[in-house]
Formats: sequence, structure tokens, C-alpha cells
Amino acid sequence: MILIADSGSTKTEWRGIDHHESQSCITKGINPFHQNTEEILQILSEDFSLDRSLIKKIHFYGAGCASKDKTLIVYNALTNFFQTETIDIESDLMGAARSLCGTQSGIACILGTGSNSCVYDGRNIVDNVSPLGYILGDEGSGAVMGKKLIADILKGQFSKELTALFYKEHDTNPVQLLHNIYKKPWANRYMAQFARFLWRHQDWDEIDKFITNSFDEFIKRNLLQYNKVLQLKINFTGSIAYYFDSILKKALHKNGLKAGAITQSPMDGLQQYHSLQK
Repeated sequence: MILIADSGSTKTEWRGIDHHESQSCITKGINPFHQNTEEILQILSEDFSLDRSLIKKIHFYGAGCASKDKTLIVYNALTNFFQTETIDIESDLMGAARSLCGTQSGIACILGTGSNSCVYDGRNIVDNVSPLGYILGDEGSGAVMGKKLIADILKGQFSKELTALFYKEHDTNPVQLLHNIYKKPWANRYMAQFARFLWRHQDWDEIDKFITNSFDEFIKRNLLQYNKVLQLKINFTGSIAYYFDSILKKALHKNGLKAGAITQSPMDGLQQYHSLQK
């Protein structure tokens, strides 16, 4: 069995492939910027439910896996848990590129809890604007949309009606919001959950404008930095891109860019990619 993992900050999707059959499970997110080897092992021990004895090779695509030192943290956890040394670890961005573009050239983007983008030549990532994380960057991501939504709510930038609706739906108040962001771990996950509020109420003009501005910022600060951006299709994977696809496509069109594939998860594309690599 070949095991493919797509890991973000919020969750990790695992899919075991044996000939034409597959089985899946979900664990908590794995990111070596936030977890050490022991903490990753704990997640696997608690949540992983597939039969480990059948796994012969692992392709792991993960957030935070772009450098050797961080990759080693994940590698040590995987070799310990799965008892196999046939493990290939790549960044989640490479996973997105292979899933969306296969062996063709294109621009691949992630819009989920975090955001990222790259130019892909069909084999390698040849250009990448650093996402910088949700504090300095990650434009258009769920975490940054949530962060800006909360900030605008607290600073009175939305109508009284929408602000009241926000507090009612989440049964919260300014004190609780600030406590959860500044005093508890995983603030990015916490803030990203408020993207659901934006999705539920995107028919409000002020919400539509807010989402559009978020995508415009992602385009300006990331996509427009690439020399070939006007020649290549722009492909996306991730929950934010998937659920706000109509607004995203309008933002791309407004900036003269060509929309390509938009998927909720890279997993189906990764399964197809690795099936063809045999």
C-alpha cells in the first residue's frame, strides 16, 4: 500500500492506495514549526486508524516542510510510527502543484487556513513568493480573513446589524475574542473558523466587498510578482478557494488573470499523480 498525506495546520488527510482501492482517515494537523517529533507521534498514536502493517511507501506533503531541519522532525516521527524508511517528504506547496498541474506548467496556489503560491514547470517549483505566515502575510487565507474580520468587528468597521449578528452567532464578546487569540495556542486555527461566518453571509454587500479585498490583496502581493502570471493558468486548492470560488474568479478576471482548476483538497489530484508515476 502507498500512503499519501496532505497536512495543513488544521488537519492531515491520509489516503492509503492499493491497486484501485483506497481508504482514508483524518488526524490533527502536523506542522514542524509548531510541533516536535514527540508531539507528532502523539497525534499519530491518537488519531491514525489505517492498518500500518500494509504500508510500504509514504508520500507526505506538509505545511512547514520546506527546509531540511523541519523535514527531519516529521521524518523521525514517521519512521518511528510506521517502521518504514521509504518515505518522501515534500512541502504542501509541492503537493498542491502536483495535484493541480500534474506534469504540466502552471501557477499553483493554496488558500486554506494559510496561503501560498508558486510557479511550477511540470517537475519543480521555479518561483515562490514567501507567504510569511498569518502575522506578516498569508493574504486571502482563512486565518487572515478571520483576523481582519475580528479586527473590523472590534473597531466598528461593519454595520451595527452585521456586528450584532456576529456576536449572536458565535455567542462571544470582545473579551473572549482577545483572550482566545492572545492567550491560547493555535490562534491561526481559531481565527480561521470565522471564515464560515463570511461564507454564510457573503450576500451582504459589506461582506462581499471584504472577501473581494482579501483576494485582491493575495493577487497583488503574491501572484502579480510572477513574471509569467499573465501567460499561465492560476490553479487553487483549499477550502477558502473552493467555497468562495465565484468571488475569487471575479477577482482574477478583474486583474486580467486566467482561472484554472479550483479544488477543495489536493488529495484526489495527488492520488492520480502518484498512480501515473508507477
